[in-house]
Amino acid sequence: MAAEAPLLDEFRRLRARVPQLTGALAAGRDGLVLAHDTPGVEPDGLAALTAAALGVAVRMTDATGRGDFRELLMRGADGYVATYAAGRTAVLTLLAQDGVNVGRLHLEGRRAGARIGELVDAEAVLVQPSPAKSADKEPAKPLTTRPRTARASRTTATNAGNAGTARTTTDS
Repeated sequence: MAAEAPLLDEFRRLRARVPQLTGALAAGRDGLVLAHDTPGVEPDGLAALTAAALGVAVRMTDATGRGDFRELLMRGADGYVATYAAGRTAVLTLLAQDGVNVGRLHLEGRRAGARIGELVDAEAVLVQPSPAKSADKEPAKPLTTRPRTARASRTTATNAGNAGTARTTTDS
């Protein structure tokens, strides 16, 4: 990928702004590494795990009506793993020490994710094959969520306390 050098430059600037960062990885939403600076962590495995976690996060935001995926934060005993949306086709995963200022991590991670998304999306436009050469292939579509629809009310019988009473709930 021709954009790898600018991505690595972004990682260096990010580390200067958040000194507690221990690693950074840009990957496609499909789990393929675009660029990485992850000493001590195998980048292909991290990218694959990021794609798996992203899949769950996208499903959760969709199921709960929270809109498109933006970010995911996990905290372990020794630090944080934060994943941010980076344009239409990529994600940024950051590794940080336990003592990191989480607000600063989010601020800088969101900014870096936006810049990386611009770089990756611009590169994707440049390398997109012409329609005449790839007429047999469907172009890749960005990850989208389905529109939220209201669910109908339902009535359920309860056995606790007053027999024969009903409770109406609304799932929305």
